[in-house]
Amino acid sequence: MTAAGQPMMHWIQSFLEAQAAELDAATNTQLGYARDLKDFAGWLDRRNRHFADAERGHVEDYLIGCEAEGLAAATRARRLSAIKQLYRFAFEEGWREDNPAIQVKGPGKSKRLPKTLSVEQVGALLAAARESPRDPLRNTCLMELLYATGMRVTELVTLPVAAARGNPQMLLVRGKGGKERLVPLSPPARQAMADWLAARDTAEDEARLKGRPPSAFLFPSRAKAGHMTRQSFFNLIKDLAAQAGVSSDAVTPHTLRHAFATHLLAGGADLRAIQTMLGHADVATTEIYTHVLDERLSELVLEHHPLSRKPDRG
Repeated sequence: MTAAGQPMMHWIQSFLEAQAAELDAATNTQLGYARDLKDFAGWLDRRNRHFADAERGHVEDYLIGCEAEGLAAATRARRLSAIKQLYRFAFEEGWREDNPAIQVKGPGKSKRLPKTLSVEQVGALLAAARESPRDPLRNTCLMELLYATGMRVTELVTLPVAAARGNPQMLLVRGKGGKERLVPLSPPARQAMADWLAARDTAEDEARLKGRPPSAFLFPSRAKAGHMTRQSFFNLIKDLAAQAGVSSDAVTPHTLRHAFATHLLAGGADLRAIQTMLGHADVATTEIYTHVLDERLSELVLEHHPLSRKPDRG
């Protein structure tokens, strides 16, 4: 059967398998591709079209429809990227002689700066973690590691316990695409990790006596994946925000990652070093934090500089 005769789900599955094998694409990335391509496939199917005979105009009309639905620019850009990569794969496989999406332009990048937290707000969150009514050692370790390293939440919850052994001064983190990087640990983060590791190992020993197999993760869980889930951590950080008196709308795992970067930059850290620690492939991605810092400095000047104040006409 020719590629045109295969169901569109066959195209998607073959593409995802190639991504996993050749690029070691992360699970979350794979799931994102699958969702986006299934949505495009459904749109084509309702118009009696197939990946094999879709044209540039169909891709453009699909994106216009996504915008009409109110989808964010970032979501539309991600969907276009998935479509382009699917067609690049189809071209390389000989399923198509062209890539109908290659010249389609996506929405412009949003100029909105990332939200971050002040040093005081982070301090309040860390204090709330230490005073947690349940699992204070685990919660303190999670928060100290996140703020000390700027890890992505998936990188944090999937940390292997082997990475924490031996009281390391550097932590080996496996990031997007399987790329590994070393990030330094602050003394508070090292202490929090050592305290949690001791408690975790004791709990694991007790579980082993009951017949449960040992966990390979620093933050084990009875969830299917065997480690703390992203959603569990998201819920935890919202609870800590409520305890700390910080607006829960302002606190997400990613705002702590942004805080890590902006606070380092404000302290004089080199942009290239921050790029390495964040795991950014391009320094241009890291440069967004210089704009965050510029905005904060401008606010400080406007608020505190005597010449920026309106004269008292009294």
